[in-house]
Amino acid sequence: MKKLIKKILTWQFLLPAGLIGSSILIYFIHFQLFHDAHHIFIYFFGDLAFVPIEVLLVTLIIHRILNQQEKQQKFSKLNMIIGAFYSEVGSELIEKFSIFDPSSADLSEKLHINASWEDKKFTDSNTCATIHSYNIQLEKNDVKEMREYLIRKREFLLRLLENPNLLEHDAFTDLLWSVFHLMEEVMHRRKVSECTPDDLKHIAGDIKRVYCLLTKEWLMYMKHIKKDYPYLFSLAVRTNPFDQDSSAVVKND
Repeated sequence: MKKLIKKILTWQFLLPAGLIGSSILIYFIHFQLFHDAHHIFIYFFGDLAFVPIEVLLVTLIIHRILNQQEKQQKFSKLNMIIGAFYSEVGSELIEKFSIFDPSSADLSEKLHINASWEDKKFTDSNTCATIHSYNIQLEKNDVKEMREYLIRKREFLLRLLENPNLLEHDAFTDLLWSVFHLMEEVMHRRKVSECTPDDLKHIAGDIKRVYCLLTKEWLMYMKHIKKDYPYLFSLAVRTNPFDQDSSAVVKND
């Protein structure tokens, strides 16, 4: 019985009951002072008629605000995942792929991000990343090294896929699936000596797909942390995977 009373006497019950009681008390005082029930009922039904519209407006506004807050929280969590991905795998993959790309110097020159970059600069760089050729040239030994590297990172990548927040970001999900596809391809090449020129060309195409998505998603991540997390941006700039001379050590100019 006591538990039932406790459940009933919660703020969800007490607050509405208190508000309804207050309204009844005010109407009662009004009637006692002016003895005009007709006037009370006119305003009561007038206010009552507006209640559904008021509830609709308040519900839409509150619902929109809550949705925006929820999306912002999911976006922040997702960018934490993306940051972990580049810290553990993504940046290293960019460095490895750039070795296979004869024109990587052109791309690197356009992606030397610094604190002065504005939104337009990021947009222009994203365009450059999109139209870059990514002309991957592979040797048999490269396939072996890539296979060994991705096998070491397989468990980490599998844990990323378990995160439900990834469903909110199609581009990053596509990137992960592309990495997994590349990993599956090279894992099945246990004897790289048997790789034919056409086989190497096929794997190069898979690397090209991952390399392009890695670059574009990295730019979006850098744009985000520049705005919201300047301390993360500072380290990311100093460890830029597109800069061969990058170093985490802070140097005064």
